[in-house]
Amino acid sequence: MTRVLRFILIAGLAALVVSCTGYRRPPTAFHQVLTEPYQLDSGDKLRLVVFGQTDISSTYTVDQSGHISVPLIGAVAARGRTTGEVEKAIATKLRAGYIRNPDVSVEIEQYRPFFIMGEVRTPGQYPYVAGLTAQTAVAIAGGFSARGYQKSVDITRQINGKVLTGRVPITDPIRPGDTIYIRERLF
Repeated sequence: MTRVLRFILIAGLAALVVSCTGYRRPPTAFHQVLTEPYQLDSGDKLRLVVFGQTDISSTYTVDQSGHISVPLIGAVAARGRTTGEVEKAIATKLRAGYIRNPDVSVEIEQYRPFFIMGEVRTPGQYPYVAGLTAQTAVAIAGGFSARGYQKSVDITRQINGKVLTGRVPITDPIRPGDTIYIRERLF
């Protein structure tokens, strides 16, 4: 074998080893959360309707502490809860001295944004739309840069108070609040 051929072979093997060591298989909870009911967090906007009570019915944003502030009853915990759980909490507080039999409805008006960075044309914060995949998120951010790796992405997601990062195919769904990182390709 000539020296040049040996050098090319060794360089190719080194590149293969380097690319394999960076792989981070996502934990089981990473994909499991996609099938579970959506849990609210800071930045989500909720539409609250208490039938017959126009003073209370409005749009509320989950604040940094994970609460919404509702007239008459004050702060209601929302972080980590589903909309149904928030409905029950509000109805319980209203029933305790304000409204005899409150009919409460809570729905998500706007999800918290997702973030995309790395090798895309316009990295930043974007509004989440239901059914978004990493590939459509890249399209929203103006597409891949000339050096963007187009087969997989790194997604950082908060699950039950823990921050997890996993490398997933470009077709994987994303959730509100996810941070997507597009790596640079070697060649």
